[in-house]
Amino acid sequence: AEKTQFYNAYANFYQGNYQMSSYLFQSFYATYNNSPFAEEAYYMYAYSMYKDTPPYNLDQTNTITAIDALQTFINSYPDSKYSDNCSRNLQDLRERLERKAYEKAKLYFKTRDPSWGGLSNYLASVVTIENFKKDFPDSRYNEELSAMQITAQYELADLSLFNKQRERYTETLTFYEKFVDKYPNSKYIKDLEKYYDKSQKGLEKVAEIEKKIEELKKQAEEEKEVK
Repeated sequence: AEKTQFYNAYANFYQGNYQMSSYLFQSFYATYNNSPFAEEAYYMYAYSMYKDTPPYNLDQTNTITAIDALQTFINSYPDSKYSDNCSRNLQDLRERLERKAYEKAKLYFKTRDPSWGGLSNYLASVVTIENFKKDFPDSRYNEELSAMQITAQYELADLSLFNKQRERYTETLTFYEKFVDKYPNSKYIKDLEKYYDKSQKGLEKVAEIEKKIEELKKQAEEEKEVK
């Protein structure tokens, strides 16, 4: 019975029935965890999950499940002959998640124009890119996305209501300064300099308006006291 279940799981795997083979290998491991086939069965469960994962542009729920299965196998059998294969599979899946997140961030940037839904898309672009950088700090896409983030942040500040502009222009300057520190020789710096300069001018304009508002408030208070 033990061998029959084990070979049945393999039969489904070689027929390309990866969901069924992952289920059968997992069931075998749960039933016969002291079997000489147990380690191989758990690996094949994880590998079947890997084979069942979709391309990066589709829903990645199965990918996350497969990552958990592969990582659990490595943790459980660190010296296994299958560990190297698991590590390669993990790398592939993580790159798939990275590509998915990258394309999502780019899509928000491409659709940031108000005609696509207003200021929310500018803000979504900035936030999505920031989340990407936190999730994938060593990604090869970070330089490109950081440049997009500066552009979107400036445009968000420029189109914002007055009471939001100081904070958002300042954030643009902060993003730019961090970018220059991290990528001093970037091909994007020349294009981004204009957003840095415009943000400084925007802050100056905000300061002038704030000064006028304070003067008007003071004048109104003085007139009130006279009356």
